[in-house]
Amino acid sequence: MTDEPSPITVPAGIPALEAAAEGPRLEAPQLLIITGMSGAGRTRAAAVLEDLDWYVVDNLPAQMLTHLVGMLTSGPTGQRAQRLAAVVDVRGREFFADVRQVLDGLRAAGVDHRILFLDASDEVLVRRYEQVRRPHPLQGEGRILDGIAAERAVLGDLRERADTVIDTSELNVHDLAREVRSVVVGSTADVLRVSVLSFGFKYGIPLDADHVVDVRFLANPYWVTELRHLTGRDAPVRDYVLGLPGAVQFVDRYVDALEPVLAGYLNEEKRYVTIAVGCTGGKHRSVAISEAVAARLRERGHQVAVSARDLGKE
Repeated sequence: MTDEPSPITVPAGIPALEAAAEGPRLEAPQLLIITGMSGAGRTRAAAVLEDLDWYVVDNLPAQMLTHLVGMLTSGPTGQRAQRLAAVVDVRGREFFADVRQVLDGLRAAGVDHRILFLDASDEVLVRRYEQVRRPHPLQGEGRILDGIAAERAVLGDLRERADTVIDTSELNVHDLAREVRSVVVGSTADVLRVSVLSFGFKYGIPLDADHVVDVRFLANPYWVTELRHLTGRDAPVRDYVLGLPGAVQFVDRYVDALEPVLAGYLNEEKRYVTIAVGCTGGKHRSVAISEAVAARLRERGHQVAVSARDLGKE
């Protein structure tokens, strides 16, 4: 068999792609180590990261960090944890003693990571422990202040290593959440996830609804023979509902009224809100209006998901 060049299969004037084309670049894995003083807000920081879709492990023995990092670098690409946070602190007791060597080992192995250290004044830490009525993990038979002093001695070197130190003495839980998000995402931009859910009153009001809207004031397409078998997602029903007197005005004014409410939720660190739009059966009016409300909210820059709880139940 003679070697022959491969036939040209690309139209003239269009460059052929290389056979070994470079695949899409994946986001570099991130490892964040959360540590600091007991009572300074580590649990709250971990919860914030979970809300940001990080994989969070709490109270991890320092020696397990090396094994946990394998989640970032091994296994099928789609199954790797791209953002991993580990809470490592003195609750690990004797297992915490090797944390410096473990961190040195990670650096030597080329595993990039950041350390977030949470701190607070002794006075604030004492007050917080008195409020929860729990002993400090290093208190032993002594006073709370004895435990705090011992912990500061143990964590001194780790605090020096930290990439970011947050003093939570004057922060409430909402302020701390904003600080942690700023550290993680590099900005203080707030995101509120809005879920617009249509439903039928005859099947009950959604239990997780923050706002309930009743659109039964609009004429029911069910009584129009040509529309009865359709749903609010079909153009004829949508046009009929939004063409009814007051329908569009209601959508516009309701979304206007929501704006200060949604801004207030963000200010109070509420990240998810469910708006339930109801009609009799959840098939026509509520579906069409919920889609319209969602479209208006998206136009204003909100992150919105739409669903129809009771569609298909009739």
